[in-house]
Amino acid sequence: MYETLARFYDTLTENVPEKERAIYLDTIIKNCGGKSGAILLDLACGTGKLSEEFALLGYDVIGVDGSVDMLNVAMAKKQRSGLPIQYLNQDMTALDLYGTVDVTVSVADSLNHLKGFSDLKKAVERVALFCNPGGLFIFDINAPVKHREILGNNTFVYDADNVYCVWQNTFFEKECKVNINLDIFERLDGGEYIRHEENFYEYAYELAIIDELLTNCGFEIISKYRNNSFEEYSERDGTCLYITKRKSSN
Repeated sequence: MYETLARFYDTLTENVPEKERAIYLDTIIKNCGGKSGAILLDLACGTGKLSEEFALLGYDVIGVDGSVDMLNVAMAKKQRSGLPIQYLNQDMTALDLYGTVDVTVSVADSLNHLKGFSDLKKAVERVALFCNPGGLFIFDINAPVKHREILGNNTFVYDADNVYCVWQNTFFEKECKVNINLDIFERLDGGEYIRHEENFYEYAYELAIIDELLTNCGFEIISKYRNNSFEEYSERDGTCLYITKRKSSN
């Protein structure tokens, strides 16, 4: 999965201010008692855009992703930047680190990409297993309102240098999931285009279910923000940023 998307991901998301996002998340981490030099897990790190920014901020970064193709792009960046990031090819549901971490961050609605609640539960349990007592788990997740009213059955178009992408959604109410189909048109040197296709699902859950899952896995919910802000999340917001802390085992 994401073999095609990996080639064009950075181009299609060049409007996403990863440096500003890293600074925003760093502020949250520091406000919750985190320190410079902390071991930080970038879960579902993709092409490593955010991992690089965290490394520049002084974190000891581990990037984990299930896509070899995404990680190949991340590794190429690492070779250019020389930043000491460790990348691992692992599924979130089978996370297996060499030791524990101080902070886990997962953004870009990565947890919505897991195949149903059972996989989400496994992933959160694995994060809890490798999180130090008092460690932070910060992630964003799309709420059902985003799937119903924003993604829905809508179509979006992205026009970037030498890449044209048509994003088509199909919404399934019963499971609150969206089938996302990407038609990516790559412009070749001669001016003609070649078409690539990527297809995947996103699942959404009522936040009360997420709250219960986190509590059962030993996390204390510190705050829930509107994504990319410090404002309290409301039920009409499409994406929620969770800030949680691993409870002490004592």
